Amino acid sequence: MKDVLLENLKRTQTASRKLIGIANETKKQILNEVADLAMASCEAILLANQKDLDRMDPQDPKYDRLLLNEDRLKGVTQDMRRVADLPDPLGTVLEERTKENGLQISRISVPIGVIGVVYESRPNVTFDVFALTLKTGNACVLKGSRDAADSNEAIVHIIQQVLSNYGLADTVLLAPSAREALPVILSAEGLVDCVIPRGSQGLIDFVRKNASIPVIETGAGIVHTYVDASADLRKAKAIVQNAKTRRVSVCNALDCLIIHQDKLTDLPEIVAGMDQAFSVEIYADGPSYNSLVKHYSGALLKKATESDFGVEWLSHKMSIKVVNSFQEALDHIAIFSSKHSEAIVAEDPQLINAFLQQVDAACVYANASTAFSDGAEFGLGAEIGISTQKLHARGPMGLREMTSYKWVVKGNGQVRG
Repeated sequence: MKDVLLENLKRTQTASRKLIGIANETKKQILNEVADLAMASCEAILLANQKDLDRMDPQDPKYDRLLLNEDRLKGVTQDMRRVADLPDPLGTVLEERTKENGLQISRISVPIGVIGVVYESRPNVTFDVFALTLKTGNACVLKGSRDAADSNEAIVHIIQQVLSNYGLADTVLLAPSAREALPVILSAEGLVDCVIPRGSQGLIDFVRKNASIPVIETGAGIVHTYVDASADLRKAKAIVQNAKTRRVSVCNALDCLIIHQDKLTDLPEIVAGMDQAFSVEIYADGPSYNSLVKHYSGALLKKATESDFGVEWLSHKMSIKVVNSFQEALDHIAIFSSKHSEAIVAEDPQLINAFLQQVDAACVYANASTAFSDGAEFGLGAEIGISTQKLHARGPMGLREMTSYKWVVKGNGQVRG
């Protein structure tokens, strides 16, 4: 397998050079054709997806991430069309100057080259990565998991049907889903310019520790919402319930509610109905447990231990921590956050500003649900992942984050003394 995969990576690296001269209008046309063909092939995609679903326990938190249906497919293709309509991110002059000696120096956005993306369960990522890499003139190497093998094969077949009409089929490579393929990609120096892991903390850690090529790290989403003493109850209830229950398997879902002790009397109302409507299990510390014990379903209310904090639940579970001060809330977030998305619900403008300044996360919110941490919601068309690191890219990664730059220097015979 290693030798075959390396040969395929070489073809992809060679084919990536063809993308440099592709006009933006051509890339737009390709993306719209793929979107059209995907919807026309909806039945085939969903049949392949069902094969993957049949191999997974419906109670597995990854089941919802794996699931495709017609509405989700429509959403994915709409994101592709939005990416197609965005301005060309290449050839942008980021800065320019003319030296006293007449040298014209400019910094211009260019493709990265070949981008590898390693991901688990989510076949929609296959479409998103393709759209963003094509638009930015990059080839892509897709390393999906075994969970989504049939779905990914069906999707890439559709993509390559369109690309083959333009002589670009080799610019998208679906690597084998077997785990043995991953180390080959991670050590493909000179063939893959960078790799982006998107999935569990275990996957991210493995890629970071084993890659000899550059890594853009997307982190697990351990997400907090702090409800301050000054919070509006109506806003707090709506935000907490939306962040927790809208879609529990995604990385921007709420994991831990932090609440000021002066707001404990409002806690039963903030979580009201989450037991009956969504069967949300709450792991409550002592004060919050006492506040909820007469108001929340006993089967779903549990006493929290230290191990219940700093957890990315990816399911209908949530922990609650009561704090005595704003500073204590900041300290709890600093200890347990994965630096993905953090929110405050408050009416005190000074505390809001302090939270937004002091919390170290890729996305920070005031009086809004963390469910908005998403490339499409941020106006990026789609995202290739949410970066929790601080170098090159941070937060939802769209077109700009999929480009690099080069310095262009124009002269008229100048030499340096």
